[in-house]
Amino acid sequence: MSTLKSTLQSDLQTAMKAKETLRMATLRMVIAAINVEEVSGKEAKQLSDAEVITVLGREAKKRKESAVAYDEAARPELAAAERAELDIISSYLPPALSDDELVDIIAQAVAAAAAAGQTGPSAMGAVMKTVTPQVAGRADGGAVAAAVKAALSQ
Repeated sequence: MSTLKSTLQSDLQTAMKAKETLRMATLRMVIAAINVEEVSGKEAKQLSDAEVITVLGREAKKRKESAVAYDEAARPELAAAERAELDIISSYLPPALSDDELVDIIAQAVAAAAAAGQTGPSAMGAVMKTVTPQVAGRADGGAVAAAVKAALSQ
């Protein structure tokens, strides 16, 4: 069992003992998402910490999108609940990359692609293949793709 998953389960037990209903419900939902991911596919497997972080990132993104949708629908109480869940999930994610760190990672990947003979927009796939594992769970995929595209068009 991954250490992050065991941490989540331990924190769930602590939340249950302390009767923290929001934290308890959020952790149960996250653990259920992890369990679904483990049994999806042809054979069941234990997720690594990196894969658990990917699941947590996906769940965090769902909460962000839901909060925005509730704000647009004039439902501030539901938006606040989604943001509270997002705060709990975010506490288990690695710290987000700063803009400077992201630019440095992308610049290194673009340089490596250029050294391999790939330049311009056609190198997008090669650069993203290099960048994605380095920023997984620490930066939004859409923002990374936009930054890579901007770097390649220079």
